[in-house]
Amino acid sequence: MNIEVIAVGKIKEKYLRDALAEYEKRLRPYTKLKIIELADERAPENLSEKDLDLVKEKEGQRILEKIKDDAFVVTLEILGRQMSSEKFAEFFQKEMLEGFGRDLVFVIGGSNGLSKYVMFRSDLALSFSEMTFPHQLMRVILLEQIYRAMKILSNEPYHK
Repeated sequence: MNIEVIAVGKIKEKYLRDALAEYEKRLRPYTKLKIIELADERAPENLSEKDLDLVKEKEGQRILEKIKDDAFVVTLEILGRQMSSEKFAEFFQKEMLEGFGRDLVFVIGGSNGLSKYVMFRSDLALSFSEMTFPHQLMRVILLEQIYRAMKILSNEPYHK
């Protein structure tokens, strides 16, 4: 199974880049991982709702251009479904068995969220918490949870 992470915005902080590199390295024995980083739209703090939607639509168009038609798409959304690490591992197992080799694509929007068109394309809206996290930090959290799922499925020590 190929896993892609499509994320809006650049990772500027070295400590986050280092953490991402570490989890990418840890995941190599388990899966092929590709991270696609897309530019975010400049958006002043005081945008109208209409202008905010335009920003999200521009970012959303770039996201949708990167998703293959047959991919299974998981969007990270605050109002998405929450699951334990064990259930997340079960999701991977099911996708590996029933996904027929399709790509599994995780989408992390920019700081303003996702466009409605990206959410319509989503096969699963997933939430890691009701709390709000910086979208750059979510990449690290997502990769750590993917790694944890792979360790759970392999019956290897890591998850406690």
